Amino acid sequence: MKEKIGKLLLILLLCINLCGCQKEKPLEIKETEQTKEEQPVVEEKKKPKKTMKVCVYVCGSVNQPGVYRLDENARLYEAIEAAGGMQEDAAQETINQAREVVDGERIYVPSKEELENGTVALEPGMQKEGNTDGKIDINTAGKEELMTLPGIGQSKAELILSYRESKGRFGKIEELMEIEGIKEGVFNKIKDKIIVAN
Repeated sequence: MKEKIGKLLLILLLCINLCGCQKEKPLEIKETEQTKEEQPVVEEKKKPKKTMKVCVYVCGSVNQPGVYRLDENARLYEAIEAAGGMQEDAAQETINQAREVVDGERIYVPSKEELENGTVALEPGMQKEGNTDGKIDINTAGKEELMTLPGIGQSKAELILSYRESKGRFGKIEELMEIEGIKEGVFNKIKDKIIVAN
């Protein structure tokens, strides 16, 4: 009997011992709605968007010619303002001040005297005052504008500009045929689309 009680006590002690030696499981902390709210909200700082810049060279009849850095979508009038504005003799009607500037471009503001002498080309789409018939003035048109004429590609347009620089203004439209590559066939295609303004 004593043996049985001893064995039972021994088994009981072993059970108590084993139960006491078990590692306690760490308490699982369940996140409640309240704990979520109590956590500090970390706001992500938005990085300021970098504004791209363009460089343009402004010259001619402006007060402070030079190279200026402008915002990417800047307009031509902003480039002129950066250069101190136009001088009194500037032929401002020859340039489109509302267009966007292009990185690396040269912006030349001609004088009224240069316009009268035909030594400068108008920007495409711009016309001399009084010329409203839609014809292209071969004394003031730029390369891009000349290239809108039938049969006039880049090389012929450049030849027209070179001719104008070396010999001056065209006296009449027929003088175009003095340029190599512009003979009667090409001239007949464009004669109704061009003028020589006085």
